[in-house]
Amino acid sequence: MIEKAATIFIVDDDPGILTSLSRLLRSFGLNVAAFDSPQKFLAQHLPRAPGCLVLDVSMPGLNGLELQEKLATIGSTIPIVFLTGHGNVPDSVRAMKHGALDFLAKPIDEADLLAAIHIAIEKDRLARNARAEIDEIQERLHTLTPREREVLTHVVSGRLNKQIAFDLGTVEKTIKVHRARVMEKMKAQSLAELVVLAERLKRATK
Repeated sequence: MIEKAATIFIVDDDPGILTSLSRLLRSFGLNVAAFDSPQKFLAQHLPRAPGCLVLDVSMPGLNGLELQEKLATIGSTIPIVFLTGHGNVPDSVRAMKHGALDFLAKPIDEADLLAAIHIAIEKDRLARNARAEIDEIQERLHTLTPREREVLTHVVSGRLNKQIAFDLGTVEKTIKVHRARVMEKMKAQSLAELVVLAERLKRATK
């Protein structure tokens, strides 16, 4: 079941295919936004809009593979299902290496397309949920004072309170207070949970 907020964006310079695919997907109750050029799609695309992109490979001006690369540069992680009437192995390999979900040859098999779209939408949903969780953790991090951030860094690296106090030129009692505030602000119930939160932030910012 595809979530109602998701939109299937179709980009193809062939009017016939654009129309037929739009009708097909709408007949299944899906939200569709169709564009006859990559430029028109880019002009309206929001990087975090929920959905997936059904994208033709061969188009004049900016082709599908180039659009894929362009989307990556603006921070869009929308899952892409490529369509091609002139597909070849190098194109499909290049597309997959850059994160394409599938590569379907025209004429498109209806079942294959629908299956690919369902997988793409689910992948997008999971990715957006993960981003939302990271955003929330970062918001908690922003509530820490500079000294609390220093304490956090030392704590998650395994330093004891007395070691942190020595490193920061203060007393152990003060470190205990800072540590308690860090745990509270980061909403961590244990040291293990605090370490997990810090590691998630570290991976997300790589």
